[in-house]
Amino acid sequence: MASILTVLILIICILLILVVLVQNSKGGGLASGFQATSQQFGARRTSDFLEKATWGLASGLIVLAIMASVIGSDTAGAKKESLAKDGAAETDVPAAPAETPATSPAQ
Repeated sequence: MASILTVLILIICILLILVVLVQNSKGGGLASGFQATSQQFGARRTSDFLEKATWGLASGLIVLAIMASVIGSDTAGAKKESLAKDGAAETDVPAAPAETPATSPAQ
Protein backbone atom coordinates (compact mmCIF):
# COMPACT_ATOMS: atom_id res chain seq x y z
CA MET A 1 0.00 0.00 0.00
CA ALA A 2 2.86 2.36 0.82
CA SER A 3 4.42 1.86 -2.61
CA ILE A 4 1.12 2.74 -4.32
CA LEU A 5 0.90 5.94 -2.27
CA THR A 6 4.49 6.78 -3.15
CA VAL A 7 3.78 6.41 -6.86
CA LEU A 8 0.62 8.54 -6.57
CA ILE A 9 2.54 11.22 -4.68
CA LEU A 10 5.21 11.31 -7.39
CA ILE A 11 2.60 11.60 -10.16
CA ILE A 12 0.81 14.43 -8.35
CA CYS A 13 4.12 16.22 -7.77
CA ILE A 14 4.99 16.07 -11.47
CA LEU A 15 1.51 17.29 -12.46
CA LEU A 16 1.69 20.10 -9.90
CA ILE A 17 5.06 21.20 -11.25
CA LEU A 18 3.70 21.27 -14.79
CA VAL A 19 0.56 23.21 -13.83
CA VAL A 20 2.57 25.79 -11.89
CA LEU A 21 5.09 26.21 -14.71
CA VAL A 22 2.30 26.81 -17.24
CA GLN A 23 0.98 29.68 -15.15
CA ASN A 24 2.50 33.12 -15.36
CA SER A 25 2.79 35.16 -12.20
CA LYS A 26 1.51 38.27 -14.00
CA GLY A 27 -1.66 36.62 -15.26
CA GLY A 28 -0.27 35.53 -18.64
CA GLY A 29 1.12 32.04 -19.18
CA LEU A 30 -1.17 29.70 -21.06
CA ALA A 31 -3.94 32.26 -20.85
CA SER A 32 -1.92 34.76 -22.92
CA GLY A 33 -2.55 32.72 -26.08
CA PHE A 34 -6.33 33.11 -25.71
CA GLN A 35 -6.79 36.85 -26.18
CA ALA A 36 -9.86 36.66 -28.42
CA THR A 37 -13.04 37.53 -26.53
CA SER A 38 -15.23 35.41 -28.79
CA GLN A 39 -13.69 32.11 -27.70
CA GLN A 40 -15.61 29.81 -25.39
CA PHE A 41 -12.55 28.90 -23.31
CA GLY A 42 -11.10 32.39 -22.91
CA ALA A 43 -8.23 33.82 -20.91
CA ARG A 44 -10.17 34.13 -17.67
CA ARG A 45 -11.51 30.59 -17.83
CA THR A 46 -8.01 29.25 -18.52
CA SER A 47 -6.60 30.94 -15.43
CA ASP A 48 -9.58 29.74 -13.38
CA PHE A 49 -8.96 26.17 -14.54
CA LEU A 50 -5.24 26.35 -13.76
CA GLU A 51 -5.93 27.85 -10.34
CA LYS A 52 -8.46 25.12 -9.51
CA ALA A 53 -6.08 22.45 -10.81
CA THR A 54 -3.30 23.84 -8.61
CA TRP A 55 -5.50 23.85 -5.51
CA GLY A 56 -6.84 20.37 -6.26
CA LEU A 57 -3.41 18.86 -6.82
CA ALA A 58 -1.99 20.56 -3.72
CA SER A 59 -4.89 19.28 -1.61
CA GLY A 60 -4.48 15.79 -3.01
CA LEU A 61 -0.77 15.88 -2.26
CA ILE A 62 -1.40 16.87 1.36
CA VAL A 63 -4.01 14.13 1.83
CA LEU A 64 -1.74 11.47 0.31
CA ALA A 65 1.22 12.62 2.40
CA ILE A 66 -0.84 12.32 5.59
CA MET A 67 -2.06 8.86 4.53
CA ALA A 68 1.51 7.76 3.80
CA SER A 69 2.59 9.02 7.21
CA VAL A 70 -0.18 7.10 8.98
CA ILE A 71 0.52 3.91 7.05
CA GLY A 72 4.25 4.32 7.65
CA SER A 73 3.78 4.66 11.40
CA ASP A 74 1.51 1.59 11.47
CA THR A 75 4.12 -0.39 9.56
CA ALA A 76 6.88 0.77 11.91
CA GLY A 77 4.79 -0.23 14.94
CA ALA A 78 4.14 -3.68 13.49
CA LYS A 79 7.86 -4.15 12.83
CA LYS A 80 8.69 -3.16 16.42
CA GLU A 81 6.15 -5.66 17.76
CA SER A 82 7.54 -8.34 15.47
CA LEU A 83 11.09 -7.63 16.63
CA ALA A 84 9.99 -7.63 20.26
CA LYS A 85 8.37 -11.06 19.86
CA ASP A 86 11.44 -12.43 18.09
CA GLY A 87 13.70 -10.86 20.70
CA ALA A 88 11.80 -12.59 23.52
CA ALA A 89 12.32 -15.96 21.85
CA GLU A 90 16.05 -15.29 21.50
CA THR A 91 16.47 -14.49 25.21
CA ASP A 92 15.47 -18.06 26.08
CA VAL A 93 18.75 -19.30 24.59
CA PRO A 94 21.20 -20.12 27.37
CA ALA A 95 24.26 -17.93 27.66
CA ALA A 96 27.64 -19.19 26.56
CA PRO A 97 29.64 -20.90 29.29
CA ALA A 98 31.97 -18.65 31.20
CA GLU A 99 35.58 -18.90 30.18
CA THR A 100 38.04 -20.13 32.75
CA PRO A 101 41.11 -18.03 33.23
CA ALA A 102 44.06 -19.41 31.36
CA THR A 103 46.93 -20.51 33.52
CA SER A 104 50.26 -19.15 32.56
CA PRO A 105 53.17 -21.54 32.31
CA ALA A 106 55.64 -21.31 35.15
CA GLN A 107 58.86 -19.51 34.34
